[in-house]
Amino acid sequence: MPLHPQAEAFLKAIANQSAPGWDELPPAESRRIFSGFTDLFGDGPPLHHVENLAIEGRLPIRIYRPSTSGKLPVVLYFHGGGWVLGNIETHDALCRHLAAISEAVIVSVDYRLAPESPFPAAFDDCLEATQYVVKHADRLGVDPARIAVCGDSAGGNLAAAVALKTRDQAAFKLDSQWLIYPVIEPNFESATYHMFAEDHGLTRHIMRWFWDQYVPRPADRQNPYASPCTAETLEGLPYSHVVTAEYDVLRTEGENYAERLKDAQVPIDLIQYEGALHGFMQFAGAFDDGKRAVKELGLAMKRRFLNE
Repeated sequence: MPLHPQAEAFLKAIANQSAPGWDELPPAESRRIFSGFTDLFGDGPPLHHVENLAIEGRLPIRIYRPSTSGKLPVVLYFHGGGWVLGNIETHDALCRHLAAISEAVIVSVDYRLAPESPFPAAFDDCLEATQYVVKHADRLGVDPARIAVCGDSAGGNLAAAVALKTRDQAAFKLDSQWLIYPVIEPNFESATYHMFAEDHGLTRHIMRWFWDQYVPRPADRQNPYASPCTAETLEGLPYSHVVTAEYDVLRTEGENYAERLKDAQVPIDLIQYEGALHGFMQFAGAFDDGKRAVKELGLAMKRRFLNE
């Protein structure tokens, strides 16, 4: 399918700005600019209750509760941004929509960022937050039998890694993982890395740079909790829902991971949005397909948790 007209207009606007790349700015400045994309993030709906907590006084999380109903399903949400950008605020609207539509509690995790805190810092924080929710399910009013992980882009990488670690530890069982155009492997020679290397928003060069910030040591890139594709087997993982965008350098690795999950007998749904760019769901304020995709993802979560 041709690039969606809204996506085409978005790319033209970026090109006209001639702004420096994320790799050309200090991380603090990049984060400030990224956090200012409020028009792209859109507005989220009001919810029954939104609460900020800090696990052990140092790991911030935000809890989105859509209703007074007790023992709701819960989804740990890990934001995207190449492990360098983003925070709870940049993904607030997306998490609000998912909570309202899925009728589940969403717990957004403000994990440590690279390059100041490289791998495994972000992974450790996301795993710790997941373990915290399991341990405090009663206090949080969530159902420990219906716990899922979700993330977009780098957050999809973290969700996949937490799902692997949870399976390996066997301390508790996740209900599902929801991977939105996830980063799976540092393979910059895939078909879509060549097809969309430049001029499609997220570039091959910037993805190389993001990987260098988060996993600077080559040996660490063989760790499945950094690169989920290196896991020896994907057997035993929970139901998986993978979303990809057609015009995205990460599309091939998302599709390949979905195929490996299928081969491992993991129940899997792979959804591709034609004509879409990377980040179109987080930037739903600019993309009608992003709004639709967020709604469809929330409804899929709701059906899953209700066993429909």
